[in-house]
Amino acid sequence: MKSVFTPKMALLDLDGTLVDSVPDLARSVDLMMAELGGPPRGEAAVRNWVGNGVERLVQRALVGCLDGEPDAADYARAYPIFAQLYATHNGKNSRLYPGVQEGLDALAARGLKIGCVTNKAACFTEPLISSLGVAERFAIVISGDTLPEKKPSPLPLLHAAEYFGVAPADALMVGDSVSDVKAARAAGFSIVCVSYGYNHGVDIREAEPDAVIDSLMELDGLLAPP
Repeated sequence: MKSVFTPKMALLDLDGTLVDSVPDLARSVDLMMAELGGPPRGEAAVRNWVGNGVERLVQRALVGCLDGEPDAADYARAYPIFAQLYATHNGKNSRLYPGVQEGLDALAARGLKIGCVTNKAACFTEPLISSLGVAERFAIVISGDTLPEKKPSPLPLLHAAEYFGVAPADALMVGDSVSDVKAARAAGFSIVCVSYGYNHGVDIREAEPDAVIDSLMELDGLLAPP
């Protein structure tokens, strides 16, 4: 595994990397299911289902498992209910992971260009990062519906690199899931993953990122001296 990185920019995933958003997502899922006359799914299941955008989360909640597709009419009815519920609960019980503030401080102290790339829709991303006090940390925020494609497509990462005027070889992605690894590899970025995030119950080491850290505070130690 690569142990020393020399990036000029760093992009960070949101859910599962910076923020534990599952409590609010799970509450919204269970309230949605209740309104639809279905059983609650619970936080443990939702923690295993998140990571591919709230649209996919709603689909998984309807079928009750990671794979499978719900009836189109059921989804069409369910998604607006979830969206309204999540808009109400988004950020109320979500929290930054320990070490995130310190990790962001260290990146800023190095003068790196910093952005956030998430599959969460902008209508949920922007209120969440604002409520947690980190919105101003990012010079660019790319949400799941900002561009025609989202992770694992490399498009959001390449868009950010172009925005900052940085070559992909000089760029670092920090995430928690196989989607982050696939996007970074396809874009030509280095990729560091956190061990604690949302990867559908699979150890992120199996995706073979360049490095795995247990806290964002450890990231600075992987970067070459400024």
